[in-house]
Amino acid sequence: MNVQKSKSESNKPESKPAQATAPAASPQRAPQIVGQGGTAAVHLTLGIGDYDHTRDLMSGAVRADGIALTPLVYPVPEEIFFRFTKNLEWDVSEMSLAKFVSLASTGASPMVGIPVFPSRVFRHSAIYVRTDRGIKTPKDLKGRTVGIPEWAQTAGLYVRGILVDDYGVDLGSIRWLQAGVNEPGRTEKVELKLPKSIRYEARPESSLSGMLASGEVDAVMSARVPNAFLEGKPNIARLFPDFQNEELASYQRTGIYPIMHLIAMRRAVFEQHPWIAMNLYKAFEEAKRRSVARMRDITVSHYPYPWIVTVAAQAQATFGPDLFPYGVAANRTTLDAFCRYAHEQGVTHRRVTPDELFPREVHASTKT
Repeated sequence: MNVQKSKSESNKPESKPAQATAPAASPQRAPQIVGQGGTAAVHLTLGIGDYDHTRDLMSGAVRADGIALTPLVYPVPEEIFFRFTKNLEWDVSEMSLAKFVSLASTGASPMVGIPVFPSRVFRHSAIYVRTDRGIKTPKDLKGRTVGIPEWAQTAGLYVRGILVDDYGVDLGSIRWLQAGVNEPGRTEKVELKLPKSIRYEARPESSLSGMLASGEVDAVMSARVPNAFLEGKPNIARLFPDFQNEELASYQRTGIYPIMHLIAMRRAVFEQHPWIAMNLYKAFEEAKRRSVARMRDITVSHYPYPWIVTVAAQAQATFGPDLFPYGVAANRTTLDAFCRYAHEQGVTHRRVTPDELFPREVHASTKT
């Protein structure tokens, strides 16, 4: 089921109703058991974005053993994260890694992670600057005002971690303004424990795009591209115009392949049926395998892009045969770095480790 939204950011707070609302669905609710082809299956709802590497699971071409899946495919990840973080509206969900790790650090998270990572994106491209402010290098951000959509946005954590580790930027030397990217009203979804040196101010009445265009901020760090950049507003550019080469060099130096999102499930579902985690993991893995096979198939054009087979082969030469590895072991370098970033930047309440983010049931699979 595809669910369309006309707004680019769907987590804008709604006006409060005149009377009290009904209570939200219980996070402890049990999944239903349904009949399926003469046998029983656990019925699960899944909120997720539209990805080719999950398409076969969403369409039913790939099935998870013992599970009857109802997919809810949303075009805007912010809506998925908002609704699952606030209300746990479905059983399984694509989830922001930053918000998931923040909740896990409290020791009372209502979610359990599955090490399936549907979105991973290098983020040197995510820094937009005013070209009339003399910002030529990351060091030039010292003393500037920088806009962010959320301090706990996964992309922003990676960007700030890169600025600190690779360019020696002091995050405390920057004034941070938080606002929606292209619409006002965006807010943080998790509790922060910001370092005392961080100067942070929420601007719920503003948008990052508007502040960048007007010059109220000197730069913006955002996964979503600000409209001011897309529309070609004057004096706005990326800090790293040749971001692909910067990102490749960073990967070759550090081994960090940034993970943006993971798959999470309601803890109550996992505790009642712990086998669901591995069965879903295997189904996601099979859907991804089929996607990569389509990419490598030169017989027909599975994607509207010339030389996609060559591009895939070049990427595999750099990243290995599995372009999007799942699992804890294959992603330990990236997960370790992210957990450190999250703690240093005050997104987690304590330093967490990759191993504690996922249950033991999905840490390893059977070998034959």
